[in-house]
Amino acid sequence: MHAMEPTERLTSARPRPDDRRNAALRPHFLNEVIGQRLVIENLAILIDAAKQRKEALDHTLLYGPPGLGKTTLAHVIANELGVNIRITAGPAIERAGDLAAILTHLKQNDVLFIDEIHRLGRAVEEVLYPAMEDFALDIVIGKGPAAKNVRLRLPRFTVIGATTRLALLTAPLRARFGAVYRLDFYTLEDMVVIVNRAAAMLNTPIDEAGALAIARRARGTPRVGLRLLRRVRDFAEVRAQGRITAEIADAALSLLNIDPLGLDDIDRRVLRTIIEKFGGGPVGLETIAAAISEEPDTIMDVYEPYLLQLGFLERTPRGRVATRAAYEHLGLAFPDRPEQPTLF
Repeated sequence: MHAMEPTERLTSARPRPDDRRNAALRPHFLNEVIGQRLVIENLAILIDAAKQRKEALDHTLLYGPPGLGKTTLAHVIANELGVNIRITAGPAIERAGDLAAILTHLKQNDVLFIDEIHRLGRAVEEVLYPAMEDFALDIVIGKGPAAKNVRLRLPRFTVIGATTRLALLTAPLRARFGAVYRLDFYTLEDMVVIVNRAAAMLNTPIDEAGALAIARRARGTPRVGLRLLRRVRDFAEVRAQGRITAEIADAALSLLNIDPLGLDDIDRRVLRTIIEKFGGGPVGLETIAAAISEEPDTIMDVYEPYLLQLGFLERTPRGRVATRAAYEHLGLAFPDRPEQPTLF
């Protein structure tokens, strides 16, 4: 099941239609990428080695929370290699024939980027295995006893897979990726650089305090940071002659109900539900989901990662628990809980 969330959430890490305007702000080469230093260093070696050998890059898997730049990195890799990139997504490849049509149009050393690769169907995966391993496409011609298998040779190409749910990838598919990299949330320092760089490209005056105010609310996610920057820019142009300061950023984002740590109404509702309805926990995921009329997968995939990163939630064998930090952030008194007896 794929987690869904309200598409109007500004702090959502998942793509929205208006994010397409951010394409021009994305890096095009490795030396322009901010953050993810270990991943970038490893990719640089991988790419240089492939170029020296004049070979296709090893199949590469990128995983981590949404909005951290997996699609952008795929474009960067293709640009560094000087090859074409074909973009698709797991849910878009419904039949084996759909994948076969894509594979037969690839040229030597091209990159095939498959987003949400964990959502490929089993029949489609069966076609992808020999394509990745042997650069061959097995097709069946005819039906019944007269049917025969034909193997088509494919040019050597690179699959770059992206997923937010590594655990949902089948073992055979994972085994066919020669390089696997995890993208982590960006540091505050990196987010400040990303916001400053984007503001410069948008010709928007911004001071360091203004960039910091936006970066703090970006949830360690460039997609969110760029989205917030655009909203603050609108506010600054209407109310402050276009210049973004900390005061302007705070006013603009407060108007959007985004607090200084980047939590929005739904994040706070999740925390308040655990604290006010269930005494701070522990409480099961299904129970929280029912209480706020949301899907359990959505809470786990969309809302929880950032709350866990902030240290506002803990996952325990008995359920979710709100931490002292969560109470303090919401301005609530942390209850004095009796210590649990030690069992010997």
